[in-house]
Amino acid sequence: MRTRVRSRRRRHNPLRRRSDVVEAWTALVVGVLLFVGAPLAGAAAGLWAHDQARTIAATQRAERHRVHARVIGNPPSGLTSVEGTGSQTFPVAVRWTDPGKGPRTATAEVPVDTARGDPVDVWLDAKGRVVSPPAGQVAVWQHTLTVGVWTAGGIIGATLLTSTLTRRVAQRHRLAEWERDWALTEPEWTRRRA
Repeated sequence: MRTRVRSRRRRHNPLRRRSDVVEAWTALVVGVLLFVGAPLAGAAAGLWAHDQARTIAATQRAERHRVHARVIGNPPSGLTSVEGTGSQTFPVAVRWTDPGKGPRTATAEVPVDTARGDPVDVWLDAKGRVVSPPAGQVAVWQHTLTVGVWTAGGIIGATLLTSTLTRRVAQRHRLAEWERDWALTEPEWTRRRA
């Protein structure tokens, strides 16, 4: 009984069109790309981005150094910190003493709730310019996840778009084949002469 079923599956089906075969193979390729290809590509891109971000963060840590400064400028009035976030900053004048060079002043970004005379940390590059702090582990992982997710999402989007276009073209070819076959078969069924 099983051999009969297998042999029926293998023999040519007169109702099967080339567009049906193309659509079946497209569905298989889409499934593999969605469930295997996209996650692997996202993971590979994320690992690459993680290595790059770690290298950049290490370079920044090597090139930048932190100094302790005091706020000497007047903070803008009327600014309030957004509850739950300490990331809002404003530019204000700060002063610190550089060993061998004496006191120095510059403008640096400080948190909103900082008052005149408060101590703050300022990051300087090798030339003594005020720069942002080096990237930490959180920034490295955020970059890693962003690159990985966007890569996987891009592959998923491209795969679904290609699948949709392939199915539309296959549908158009299938309808054209059916029209052509019906034009040959219809006179026999309706007893009309062409």
